[in-house]
Order: sequence, then C-alpha cells, then structure tokens
Amino acid sequence: MKKQMLILTLSLAMMATGCETLYKIAEEAIAVTGDPTDTEIVGGLKEALSSGAANAVSLLSQKGGYGKDPLIRIPFPSEAQFAANALRDIGLGRLVDTLEARLNDGAEKGARMALPIFRDAITQMTFADARNILLGSENAATIYFQDKTREQLLNAFAPHIKNSLDEVHATEIWTEITTRYNSIPLVRKKIETDLVRYATGRALDGLFAKLALEEKKIREQPLARSTALLQKVFSYADRQKPAGGN
Repeated sequence: MKKQMLILTLSLAMMATGCETLYKIAEEAIAVTGDPTDTEIVGGLKEALSSGAANAVSLLSQKGGYGKDPLIRIPFPSEAQFAANALRDIGLGRLVDTLEARLNDGAEKGARMALPIFRDAITQMTFADARNILLGSENAATIYFQDKTREQLLNAFAPHIKNSLDEVHATEIWTEITTRYNSIPLVRKKIETDLVRYATGRALDGLFAKLALEEKKIREQPLARSTALLQKVFSYADRQKPAGGN
C-alpha cells in the first residue's frame, strides 16, 4: 500500500512538471523502499562491514590513532600497575611514560595489518549470518565478527605487533622495567606479563570499539548509508523494528 501511494504521488508530480528527473527519483525511491533479496542482504552487510573496517583501520593507523584517543589508549598493563607506581616512587616514572607511548605507537603501526584479515572473514559471511546481524542489536555485526575472528586476529596480528614494538624499542623498555622492578629488594609479586599479547589484545579491543561505532552510524544515521544498497538493506531493517523499539 505504501509503495502504491509512493508511485501515485510521484506520478502526479511528474504529470504536473514534466520533469524527467522525477522518473529517476521514483525508480530509486521504489528500489530503496522495497524489501531486499537474500543476495542484497548479504551484499549490504558485507559492504557495511567492509566500509566500517576500512574506516576504523584508517583512523587507528594514523599517528595518534590510539595514543590520542582516551577511549582506546593502551595504558601500562593494569596487572602490573603496582610496578609502575613503585617505579615512579623511585624516580623512574619516565620509563613508564615512555613504555605507554610506545605501546600505542606499536599498535598504530600494526593496525593496518588487520584490514585484510577482516576482509577475508567478511567474504565468508552466510545469508543466515547476515540476516541475524541485520535484525540484531546495534553492534550485532561487531559482536559476530569479534566472536568469529578474535583468536585468528590475535595469532595473525601478534607478529606484526611484536615487530612494531621492536621497531620502537618498546620490548627493550619493558625488559628494563621488569628487570629493575623484579630486582627491588623484598618484592613479593614479580611481573610476568606477556607484553606482546597484552598490546595485541588491547589493540584489537580498540579496533572492535571503532568498528562498533561505524556500525552504529550506519544503523542510526541515514546519511551514513552512502549507497543505494546500504539504504535499501538498512531501511528494511528499520521497518522490522517493533513500534517504539530501538
């Protein structure tokens, strides 16, 4: 019924103006408001995830992408914070600050390596996955993506993080910190943190957080749906929401 009313309204407008442009507007409006096919749903979700992943990686791989973002900045390992406090107490706070800066530098250098891994995972999405994601919560795609790929990303991403950390000498600084702290007399709790795994995990947390923001934009902001396919697929998702629902 809505589609019929849309066609009638646009037809009357075209008769009144004789403007050929309105024919194109009518075709595009009908295409967007119609229900998407299974293929279009899968294609739309893949397009949305590809765009979101590319945007997230682009933001994080820039200088300061991690370090200047208070929401995802990688701090000194929390399980070793007691060591950071002790080092500051004995005048070695500069080491702690330098390590934090270089952890974030390393994450920024490694972030770009995640994009091809994301793209490979996106290509494997099934129709059932796509429909569940499309009609799910505002971060359903990110949750699915994280559940399906996090371990793979950790394993594939860790070598690049290690190389990045080595390039900025973060591992050397960490060794110096742990050695100095563990040598303090009467220390009962030694530092045994795996710095590479820690940095990789936090880097991925930040990446998924950015991806969730990109997903939320597409779900909630019509202007963020930059193609006809995204408009059609996510407009369909909007219509499936219960009245008054989120």
